[in-house]
Amino acid sequence: MTATDRSIELITTAAQAAADKLAHDIIAYDVSDVLSITDAFLLASAPNDRQVKSIVDEIEERLNKELGTKPVRREGDRDARWILLDYVDIVVHVQHSEERVFYALERLWKDCPELELPADAKATRGKGAEHAELRDAEDAAELRGELR
Repeated sequence: MTATDRSIELITTAAQAAADKLAHDIIAYDVSDVLSITDAFLLASAPNDRQVKSIVDEIEERLNKELGTKPVRREGDRDARWILLDYVDIVVHVQHSEERVFYALERLWKDCPELELPADAKATRGKGAEHAELRDAEDAAELRGELR
């Protein structure tokens, strides 16, 4: 069994929306062979809570406007560290970068096939690590008194 055309359409649109809001490390998995409750997972992350919420809002708006669908469930809004959008056919996880590293969902689904994503979404791979390195360098410079 593989993800349906509808699921792939939803994933593609959601991934592009996430990329447009500067999400990091966007990846999608076809989980239809191992789960009966959904076809695909989309994972994305952002370096702060506000951006996590912005990415989720954009995904939700774009899927509603372009494909006429709304999530049946939305969880995690209060803390905005890990927000889940459940569209039945797909589940979208947008995590704060720290949660993304800690929970490492990619490890859980690494045996599932990756779904093809738009070029903008693919280009986000590694951006979380780049952002963390830049932040660490800025923190070190601040400790040395180089930044004010």
